[in-house]
Amino acid sequence: MNIVFLSPHFPPHYFRFCLNLKAAGANVLGVGEEPYDNLSQEVRSALTEYYQVDDMHDYDALVRACGFFTHRYGKIDRLDSLNEYWLSTEAGLRDDFNIFGVRGTEIDFIRRKSRMKDKFQEAGVPVARGQVVRTMDDAQALIRETGYPVIAKPDDGVGAIATYRLESNQDLADFFETKSDTEYIMEEFISGTIFSFDGLADRNGNPVFYTVHTFSQGIMETVNDARHIYYYSLRDIPTSLEKIGCECLKAFKVKERFFHIEFFKTAPDKYVALEVNMRPPGGYTTDMFNFACNIDIYHAWAELLVHSRTELNYTRDYHCCYASRKFNRRYVQRHEEILSRFGKFIVQIESVPGVFSSALGDIGYMFRSESLAEIMEIVQFIHQTE
Repeated sequence: MNIVFLSPHFPPHYFRFCLNLKAAGANVLGVGEEPYDNLSQEVRSALTEYYQVDDMHDYDALVRACGFFTHRYGKIDRLDSLNEYWLSTEAGLRDDFNIFGVRGTEIDFIRRKSRMKDKFQEAGVPVARGQVVRTMDDAQALIRETGYPVIAKPDDGVGAIATYRLESNQDLADFFETKSDTEYIMEEFISGTIFSFDGLADRNGNPVFYTVHTFSQGIMETVNDARHIYYYSLRDIPTSLEKIGCECLKAFKVKERFFHIEFFKTAPDKYVALEVNMRPPGGYTTDMFNFACNIDIYHAWAELLVHSRTELNYTRDYHCCYASRKFNRRYVQRHEEILSRFGKFIVQIESVPGVFSSALGDIGYMFRSESLAEIMEIVQFIHQTE
């Protein structure tokens, strides 16, 4: 099986996907801007061959890379990066080389937030009132219906980049004066706790693995206010959230892909859809899958792609939590004190690459426990500031 992997060196821990593809017997064919000699040993050992391009945004160069691999190895069976940024590029290449997966006709429903609303409603899930706004008149018409505050974000955007909370007519005027030419969607502000329905679906759209995480706050607040964050997995999945999560998988036709679907919980058993992402949840959440359930999701994904194996026996033995720290804050407890007191719970510590630090902090602690009370005690200890 021939699998093209775009930018196999990024994020740094994604080499595990490539390693497991190779272990499953696939030819792993990397394409990226980084010189081969600059790739980590883990990445190099996972690749069958690597094709360097000068610019990953040069679509013709990517076509030439795929053409080279086709000539050398035969038909390309899969192409991916597991990275939201390249979803549209991947879809175009799948069209051009007739590769299984999300195609160009489907990409808007998993990239454009305005189009996501249609699919969420098809799944029977409430959505925030909102629309694409191109003019001040468009925005004012919406605000007359919803009132302030409203959220403005790129309709085709990644994460919380260039996302704003507008509280007043002055904020609205400032937004239109300074915003980029990017097409924006504006939505009513929904007050609630963020929950995500995360996992991996098989080739028929059935979940091979799924779990739920809940977050201390949204990524928008984390990035815009330079906050630290924590989020953790649930051991018991709310029945109502499980139901609407599975309905969303059907509506969005999620097949042989990871998924990360976000909701606001506004009341007991009441959820409002936020957005969908057809890739692994961000940061180190795939590692958290493994620690919470004693599985190897990297291996499971590779076996699914290469051999169509879909059985994954697991139980949610632990809550697994990620808690970040920011260099711009003064914390009461030193790193050594965290390890001394809670070392038996900590499963991983990460120094976060700068490109991710606005959302994931500068240092990330991962820890697990059967007890949610213990999880919250550790969070409070890590996040206590002077």
